[in-house]
Amino acid sequence: MPANVWLLTLIQALAMSTGTMMVLAGGVLGAKLTPDPAWSTLPLAMSIVGTAIGVLPITRLMQHFGRKPIFIAATLVGALATLLAAFSIIHHSFTGLVFCAFLLGLMLSAIQQIRFAAMESVGLEMMPKAASTVLLGGLVAAILGPELITIGQIFTAQSFVGGFFLMAGILLLCSLLFTQITNTHLVSEKSANTGRELSQIVKQPVFVLAVSASVVGYALMSFIMTATPVHMHVHEAFSLQDTKWVIQSHIFAMFFPSLFSGWLINILGTSRIIYIGLFAYTCTILVALTGNEWLSYWGALVLLGIGWNFLFVGGTVLLAQSYQPVERFKVQGLNEFLVFGSQATAALSAGLFLNLVEWQGLLFASFVIIVIQLIVVGRQQYRITKSHALNQQ
Repeated sequence: MPANVWLLTLIQALAMSTGTMMVLAGGVLGAKLTPDPAWSTLPLAMSIVGTAIGVLPITRLMQHFGRKPIFIAATLVGALATLLAAFSIIHHSFTGLVFCAFLLGLMLSAIQQIRFAAMESVGLEMMPKAASTVLLGGLVAAILGPELITIGQIFTAQSFVGGFFLMAGILLLCSLLFTQITNTHLVSEKSANTGRELSQIVKQPVFVLAVSASVVGYALMSFIMTATPVHMHVHEAFSLQDTKWVIQSHIFAMFFPSLFSGWLINILGTSRIIYIGLFAYTCTILVALTGNEWLSYWGALVLLGIGWNFLFVGGTVLLAQSYQPVERFKVQGLNEFLVFGSQATAALSAGLFLNLVEWQGLLFASFVIIVIQLIVVGRQQYRITKSHALNQQ
């Protein structure tokens, strides 16, 4: 694997710790600072909204200025946002925390492009492995992000403040590391050839299958994950330590399969990997419905993480088969907008669902989405198979 991929993996591990820290801090801080419990998940949701809004302009900026300078600028903005978030917590400002979460989301929209930069560093046959290798950085992020909250308490008496200060330092380090990467997209003269129209690309069954897998993978993961710390810590009175361990285990499970998911795709194919991911999501619902014991939450969130990995890696690899090199930025941008737009909607809905229909109702709604996606996968796979058969005639 090229050195560029490993360096991007290291940066992914450090920078994505921002997102994993927000998973725990966003919901708990939101519940403590918000005047209305229904909006307890708003800080975490707004970080995802920021990601959804940022993906299209970020991909356009990378297309015109190259990936490296945008990566550097994004992490500098993220460092400033974490410092502002710390001061918002000190002054008990819910509005300030929400705004900073939005800025961190904008930064994370750039960090999400790391997997594409890694895939561009290798040949076509190595792309699945490059994508899964970069996601291995999430193993570090799973532990580091939530752990910064605990470590930060050594430096400040007020909960969460020290963690955000430490995160600012890590993001500054990331900006320095980005100066050492090989820029996988250098600015070149504009070409009249921009490839096919998006309206033509999105009609391909491989595009529909790729995007739907990533959209459902991210949206359902966000829907359940966002509600879990609020339900456990605020509604069920589990300790912050117990809640943190469940979230850390979940995030670790999201990225651990990257050790072998690229290899599995080469052996089983992307469609089977997506089916396995949906099976893991179904098991998530069943385990979560077994009771309100700590082990039920832990088992469900671990399965949720595994299912996300298979759906997301499978969708990412399939997406690369739906466009030509000249079309990559517009297709990647559309994919990211749909994925993180749906994730933002899910995160915003999680708190409302939790208050309106409670934990069990949220789980049943998730199961309905899984069934719909199974139908979509079957339909698109049939179209792909039929198209291949016609091409061979």
